[in-house]
Amino acid sequence: MASVTDGALASPVRDRVAAGTFRPVWIVLAAVGSVHLLGVRLPTTAQYGLLLGTVLLLGLPHGALDHLTLPRARDEPVTLRGIGVFSVAYLAVAGAYGIAWLVAPAASFAGFVLLTWFHWGQGDRAHLALATDAAHLEDPWVSRLTLLVRGGLPMVVPLLAFPEQYRSVTTTVVGLFDPGGGHWLAPAFDPSTRIAVGVGFGLATVGTLLAGHYVAGDRRGWRIDAVETGLLWAFFATVPPILAIGVYFAVWHSLRHLARLVAIDETASTALTEGATGRLLARVGTDALPMTVGALALFGAIAVVVPNEPGSLAGVGGVYLVLLAVLTLPHAGVVTVLDRVQRVV
Repeated sequence: MASVTDGALASPVRDRVAAGTFRPVWIVLAAVGSVHLLGVRLPTTAQYGLLLGTVLLLGLPHGALDHLTLPRARDEPVTLRGIGVFSVAYLAVAGAYGIAWLVAPAASFAGFVLLTWFHWGQGDRAHLALATDAAHLEDPWVSRLTLLVRGGLPMVVPLLAFPEQYRSVTTTVVGLFDPGGGHWLAPAFDPSTRIAVGVGFGLATVGTLLAGHYVAGDRRGWRIDAVETGLLWAFFATVPPILAIGVYFAVWHSLRHLARLVAIDETASTALTEGATGRLLARVGTDALPMTVGALALFGAIAVVVPNEPGSLAGVGGVYLVLLAVLTLPHAGVVTVLDRVQRVV
C-alpha cells in the first residue's frame, strides 16, 4: 500500500480545502444537533424538502463532474469521444441497477445502504488522507477500518436511534415498486438485531480509533478523525434520519468531494487559492451543469417508471433516493479509481 501522504494536497490548496471543510462544517452539524437536543423538531415534510434541496445544492452536482474527474486526475486531455464513451458506460451501469430495482426492490434498497456505506466511507477516508497528515491511515488495516466506521455512521447510528423513522423511509422507497416488499427487511429493525449491531459498531469505532492512535500517535490527522467520529455519532443519534442525511449529504460528503475535484483542476484550484469565489463557483457550476441537467431528466424518468406513483412529498423523496442509488453505483466506481490515482489506498 502506498503511503496516503503521497497523495496529500499541496499547500496552499490543502490549507484552503481544510479551512472550508473542517471547522465550519463541524459548527453546522453541532448547531443542528444542539437545536434538536433542545426539543425542536421540523415537520417531516420540511425534512424531505431539505433533502430534495440537495438536487441542486451540492448533492447532484457533486457527482456531475465524474466525466471530467479521471482525465484531470491523470493530467490527460478531456475529449468529446472520451466523454461519450464514459457516458455510455456510466449509464449502462446505472441502468442495470435501475432494472434491479424493478425486479428486486427490497434487495436493491439493502444494496443501496451497503453501497452508500462504502462510498461515504471512502470519501471521508480520502479527505483525511488528502487534507491532513493522516499518518494513521498508512496502516492498511486502520485504513480499511476507518472506511468501515466512517461510512457506517450515517447508515448505522440512525437505525439505532430512530428505528421507526428508518423503517418508514425503507417502506416508502421499496413501496414505490412493491407495497409489501418492505417486510423482507423487517429483521433489521428487530430490537435484538439493533442491539447486536450497536454493540458491534460501537466496539469497531473505539477499536479503530485506538488502533489509529497506536500506529501513529497523537498526530493532527488522528485528532481530526477522532473529533469527527465523535461528532458524527452525536449528530446522527440526535437528528432525525431524513434531515440528518440531507444535511450530511450536502455540507459534509458532497462539499468534501467537490473540494477534492477543485484541487485537481488547475483553473478552479487557482481561483480557490486566490480567493476568487465567483470565478471558482462559475467554473464548477459550468462544468457540472450538463450532467446535472441529465440527472434531473433521469429523476423525471424514474418518477414515471416506478410502478406506484409517489403521491406525496415523502414519495418524491423516495424517488430521489432511487435516483441517488442508481447514480451512486457508477459514481463510486469513478471515486475508487480516483483513490488509486491519488494513492490514498
